[in-house]
Amino acid sequence: MITLIRKAKVYAPEALGVKDVLVVGDAIAAVADELDAPVGGGLSVREVDAEGKVLVPGFIDGHVHILGGGGEGGFATRTPEVTLTTLTTAGVTTVVGTLGTDGVGRDTMALLAKAKGLRQEGVTAYCYTGAYRIPVPTLTDSVMKDIMAVDEIIGVGEVALSDHRSSQPTFEEFVRLVADARVAGMLSGKAGIVNIHMGDGKSNLSYVRRAVAETELPRTQFLPTHMGRNPELFEDGITYMKEGGYCDFTGAEDPDLWEREYGEVRYSKVVRRIVDEGIDLSHFTFTSDGQGSFPMFDDQGEYLGIGIGKSSCLLEGVKECVFREGIGLDVALRGLTANPADLLKLPKKGRIAPEKDADLVLLDETSLDIDTVWARGKVMVEAGRPVVFGTFEPHAS
Repeated sequence: MITLIRKAKVYAPEALGVKDVLVVGDAIAAVADELDAPVGGGLSVREVDAEGKVLVPGFIDGHVHILGGGGEGGFATRTPEVTLTTLTTAGVTTVVGTLGTDGVGRDTMALLAKAKGLRQEGVTAYCYTGAYRIPVPTLTDSVMKDIMAVDEIIGVGEVALSDHRSSQPTFEEFVRLVADARVAGMLSGKAGIVNIHMGDGKSNLSYVRRAVAETELPRTQFLPTHMGRNPELFEDGITYMKEGGYCDFTGAEDPDLWEREYGEVRYSKVVRRIVDEGIDLSHFTFTSDGQGSFPMFDDQGEYLGIGIGKSSCLLEGVKECVFREGIGLDVALRGLTANPADLLKLPKKGRIAPEKDADLVLLDETSLDIDTVWARGKVMVEAGRPVVFGTFEPHAS
């Protein structure tokens, strides 16, 4: 299938201006001011008039409990698995799955199977080996073998630090885990990154800082997440990024609630601070913690029950950057496109350029609402509605 997207305002994520984009099969073939549709040879070409719309790379959600999360309030609070359309209607075309607190009732084999299933349904999926606790649960008998032998496994995570739910690992245990992940990544051509759940404890990034100071491990092997959880952790993260580190920030379905009730720093304020402080714009990523559980309250602060995180918070965070903080769309998009693609070593992802995967999201220029989503050249969402469904989704035909 050949698709020619005409007259889109392209953010690659850098602002390229109005361009035509040619997609051949599952890859981008050309980006130019004006392109001619291929003719002859029985070719079928679909032309898309994108005038008045914005074309951006498909989103990379690098921290999703694709197998379900939660469970910390008992077995009845375990959240369900992610569905295909939960991802695609949020503009997510690449997802990285992770376990969390529960590495017993859910395991790496089941996580891997879910990632493989999402690939078969049409998106790109990877996963981490391990869970909160160290030593981490693995698929084989070691972290190194998991990363080297399994295509979908690109690193370790999420390992919990500074949290009452962690295994309270020693510094030596933590460093050995990161060292194994790094070498396995080098040997397999993967990131070998360690995704680190940061809790509300007072130690903050102390283990990470000590590892960087006392060992030869580079900062690229550490990706602490939930770094906007509270103001103290956020300030530690700002300093760490100034020193050359990388941090991941988590979106929220209701950022007003999380800011008001828990002191969480919303994504738009994160990016505003990064820009104002002159921090390297390649050193932050933005993820949803999708399918994780969280409490819900009404306008009077009364508890309503348990909700589920969704990848849709990513685009809402981008919109807040643009409309609330006046940040350029090119900057706001970096956290879920080019930056995670580079840090996670996904060379075909995160950018609109020839030879990259045709993971694309077409947005309304005024509202930034989603119009169309392509995953590796295939239309997954059209006119804002899903057209491809997961195997067991209710609207699947």
